[in-house]
Amino acid sequence: MSTVRTLKMKQVHPAADQPRKRFDPAYLEELKGSVKAYGLMQPIVVRPDNERGGYEIVAGECRWRAHELAGKKSIRAVIRTVKTGLDQFKASMSENLTRRDMTPLEEARGFQRILDEEPDATVESVAGDFFKTVQYVKMRLALLKLRDDIAKLVEDGHIGTQAAVQIATLSHANQGQLLAKFARDEFRSDNELLHFAYAMRQQQDQGVLLQMEELTEDQRKERAAVQRTTRTTLDKIEMVRQLLEEVAGTGAVQLAEALGGQVSTRLDQLDRVADSLTKARFQLKQAKAHAEAAQVVTINPAAEAEAEAEADSEEEQAQQAERVLVAA
Repeated sequence: MSTVRTLKMKQVHPAADQPRKRFDPAYLEELKGSVKAYGLMQPIVVRPDNERGGYEIVAGECRWRAHELAGKKSIRAVIRTVKTGLDQFKASMSENLTRRDMTPLEEARGFQRILDEEPDATVESVAGDFFKTVQYVKMRLALLKLRDDIAKLVEDGHIGTQAAVQIATLSHANQGQLLAKFARDEFRSDNELLHFAYAMRQQQDQGVLLQMEELTEDQRKERAAVQRTTRTTLDKIEMVRQLLEEVAGTGAVQLAEALGGQVSTRLDQLDRVADSLTKARFQLKQAKAHAEAAQVVTINPAAEAEAEAEADSEEEQAQQAERVLVAA
């Protein structure tokens, strides 16, 4: 049961557990202009607040903020009875997700809260509640494994969601190594950052496996043979490059006379070469990421656990000191 009324602005206040925490000032200014020019196109949704009095916003905090900026004294609202705080939270999340107003980490925290507080909630049920795929919800939840400093970069838009999901698969120590390279501006694009994080993950996992089982003598010989073969192959490619330079330096008329009726066939041949070159170049770029990742990745699980425990202890001490200062 719901009714539409015009409420005084001072009667309405934001929800304490609003899932969305960030509001774009530029967007609010734009919305303020729309409110001044055309009024409120869609009423906000509120519920009676028995604890604080007045009404608590269920959906439409941006519109309410825009009204404040526009100096409005009243606002139209749908008054709805919501059974529990979690019901209200889910209603707010639903609107924000529909409008794409939440950051990926705000979504992640919202999904996690529902999983924690709603009886029998699963990733599948949460995905169904918000008309998202299970993969979408899992990718958002993965972001909760990010270090706080990297999470802030994601919140501020400096690191994209896909790269952030891949970074979240790393241990905290390796996230720190990646962050150091990011701070030195060593990644030219978010895509390059994503591939480097993926390479670090593979190095991290492979390193743990190698620690668990040392290579045998036969395996070492096999690896050395593969290395020799790969390097020899790449050396031969330099010879091919020189041949291509010769073709490139030959005049078009001379080529046409020399090839006769084979021009189209030879052009198809070079197209295949170009395609293979593109694929080989991509693999070498991946190899470069792996080589660089191997130089910084931490693969000792015991050392990692010790480092994280030490970091947690330092954080706890800092919080304790802060509590003492507040009490004083």
